[in-house]
Amino acid sequence: MIEAVIFDLDGTLIYLPIDYKRLFQRFSEIMKTSDIHPLTEKILELDKETRERIFEVWSNAELEAMADITVNKDGMALYRKFLEKPKALVTMQGEMLVKNVLKRLDLSFNFVITRERCLDRVQQLKMAARKLKVSFSNLLFIGNTENDFLSAKKVRCQFLRVGK
Repeated sequence: MIEAVIFDLDGTLIYLPIDYKRLFQRFSEIMKTSDIHPLTEKILELDKETRERIFEVWSNAELEAMADITVNKDGMALYRKFLEKPKALVTMQGEMLVKNVLKRLDLSFNFVITRERCLDRVQQLKMAARKLKVSFSNLLFIGNTENDFLSAKKVRCQFLRVGK
């Protein structure tokens, strides 16, 4: 039985058209290396000042792309389907973008976990489950990537993949 639902944001509820090639080039410049993958792991290795600079550049790119976001109709249909269930949002997007998107689309979640709080999807799911006070077997994670699927599998929660 599904007691609570966790949603991913980009690719699941919205499409955020960021020029990732350009963004990753900026990250390479800031980090002074061409080896920036896996990105989240590399960011965790950075000193606080460099990490904050990466987040600032990333947030600016997101806010720039926000003017052109589109809605994933399938993801939004699932949001409406589970409207009455406790919900959390886990995302690698930043707080500023998330606040703007939630306001613009009139979306509401009991808890929101952004990259500033945690850069590991498995840990984000664990944090959300604790906050929602639900066991993983009664939790549905709705995402769009292979990493979302593998993360759900690691914590043993139910998973639903949203396509384009």
